[in-house]
Parts: sequence; structure tokens; C-alpha cells
Amino acid sequence: MKRRDFLKQSAFALAGLAMLSLGCGSDKTATKKRAEADAPQPEVKQSTNEGASQAMNNNGKKILVAYFSWSGNTKAVAEEIHKQVGGDIVEIVPATPYSETYSVTVAKAKTEQAADARPAISTKIADFEQYDTIYLGYPNWWGSMPMPVATFIDTYKMSGKKVAPFFTHGGGGVQRCMSDLEARAQGANFTDYLCLSGSSAKNSQGEITSWVKKTQN
Repeated sequence: MKRRDFLKQSAFALAGLAMLSLGCGSDKTATKKRAEADAPQPEVKQSTNEGASQAMNNNGKKILVAYFSWSGNTKAVAEEIHKQVGGDIVEIVPATPYSETYSVTVAKAKTEQAADARPAISTKIADFEQYDTIYLGYPNWWGSMPMPVATFIDTYKMSGKKVAPFFTHGGGGVQRCMSDLEARAQGANFTDYLCLSGSSAKNSQGEITSWVKKTQN
């Protein structure tokens, strides 16, 4: 190969790599901006918690913090709640993970909700009956709960338990998150809910503290 041809091919290869890198950066930026949209606001987390150990708060009540998350907002709130109330924490994990591509997950979430689907979850809790209080959180997807949460509620009955709900949203507020939860988890004793915007979820320790105190009355 002539030196001139070799240099020309090398230049084309470098240019291609540069364009690919720029494209990836643009996609990530666009995805982040779309994630601020109203519904749904999924969150990336794909590990499975196989169970929860016994734990009690200062009042002798056994506590479980259970949450569904995609982009990390609800996870951050759940971890702060767990830090303040103690007990155990478990993630609600779909058996088939949602896509990391925002638009794909939006479409799937809408279809599942329209069908009142019950996607399988891989989360397992060996002795759910031991818990007296459940802190249950999820993002507002299409005005209500992600359907893996409905599967969780059907699997682990909350009748007679104290349930403290918390939600994150991208601008739509609570919408049907609370009313649909009450309808699905009949017989539970609900506290006031906490609802935080996704953009502020990771910096809401004060609001979480105030709400936690109310749930412990």
C-alpha cells in the first residue's frame, strides 16, 4: 500500500471514531433531558435482592422499605428513608429488565398499564408477614404505578399493615399514584404520602425527615 493511501485511510478511521464518540454523548444528553418529562420516569437498577433480614425500629416495629426505581431518583429517596427509619430495604426488580433506552421503556410502560399487566418480578422476601410497617415507593409512570409494583402488591399482601407511600415524578405530581395504591392494597393502614420531583429527590433530606416523623406517630 502506498504511504499516501495509508494516511488517507487512517484519517477516515479517526474521523469515524470521533463521530461515533460525539453521537454517544449526544444520545446520553438527549436521554437525560427526556427523563425530566412527565411520564414515565423510569430508573435504572437491575440487581435482585433475594430477601430481607429481621429488623426493628425503636418502637419495636419491624420495618421494610420496598421500592421500584429506574433512573435512581426513587432509589435515592428509599435509601434516605431507610437510613432514617432503619429496618430492611428491598428493591422491586422486574424479571425482564426494562430497556435503558427511555423511549422504549415509555412505550412498554404504557402498554403494560393499558393491559393491567402483572410483569414477573425476581424480588423474593422469605417472611413478609414479619413486617409491621412497609415504606413503599415508586415513580409516577403514566399517572400511576409501574406495573411491577402491582405484581409486588398482589404477591405480598398488605392488609392490616401500616403502609407509608412515597413517590417521585417528572412534573405530574401524585396524580393517581395514591388512589390506585389504596385500591390495590385494600385493608392496609395508610399514612400520608410523600411526593417529590425527580430533580430534587436526591437533595430532599429535610422533607423526608419531616414526613418520616409524621409516619411514626
